[in-house]
Amino acid sequence: MQPEKRKLKLAVISDVHLGTYGCHAKELLFYLTSMEPEILVLNGDIIDMWQFKKSYFPNEHLRVIKHITGLMAKGIPVYYVTGNHDEMMRRFAGFEMGSFKIVNKMVLNLDGKDAWFFHGDVFDVTMKSSKWVARLGSTGYDFLILLNRLANYVSEKLGRGKISFAAKIKKSVKNAVKHINNFEQTAAEIGISNGYAYVVCGHIHQPEIRTITSSRGSIQYLNSGDWVENLTALEYNDGAWRIYRFNEDAYANSLMDEDAVTAGSDENEKELFEQLLREFRAVAA
Repeated sequence: MQPEKRKLKLAVISDVHLGTYGCHAKELLFYLTSMEPEILVLNGDIIDMWQFKKSYFPNEHLRVIKHITGLMAKGIPVYYVTGNHDEMMRRFAGFEMGSFKIVNKMVLNLDGKDAWFFHGDVFDVTMKSSKWVARLGSTGYDFLILLNRLANYVSEKLGRGKISFAAKIKKSVKNAVKHINNFEQTAAEIGISNGYAYVVCGHIHQPEIRTITSSRGSIQYLNSGDWVENLTALEYNDGAWRIYRFNEDAYANSLMDEDAVTAGSDENEKELFEQLLREFRAVAA
């Protein structure tokens, strides 16, 4: 018997990169179906429009979108905070349909404390000065993830467990570590100057909750991580934040082993698309 869905005040996911080979949509789908948030924040790079290919958008990726539209149809507020990989949506900032809203940044009041949400690419010098370099890096990253999956398949067959090329590279390159530290510090300082209690980001794929203090005050910095390497989300409930880690969720992994999360996988893309249209119509009604 399946346990009841966990009730949450707020759930935050980012950097899903639907439409790419690196996206763990199957795992994300289980996570979304295992909990019931009062508010869902999609903090950027949900659909990867840089790497999007019509030839690659599996049913699991469509099901993630269908589940989110289902939440919208129930009246659950869903905020889509735009990121750099889905920057085409920035021109639609302010668009609202039912409980769904597209924003570039926003502030939510959580139990009397203001939380500032934005993706974070605004702090990325590479993004601002050389977009073609960033896009090239994204292509290389996608290839690295594919290579990593092949290596993990072989490694697990040999009984050696999983490894992460990208994580090892990030930890070993001093400039990458410096970039992450600068990103976190900059976000925190701006948040402090505006009097926010929390600053919530994505973009750098590093899940984190920590208090950052400067001469002007302190703030809780949070990052939701990603669904490419870390498979993490942020959850807020009963006045406290936590990082959800799929790999530490024993129940989730037991279902994955049984392949139960893909129940209904015999649906074809046409059927899923028609269901999506029905969900959208329900939201717009």
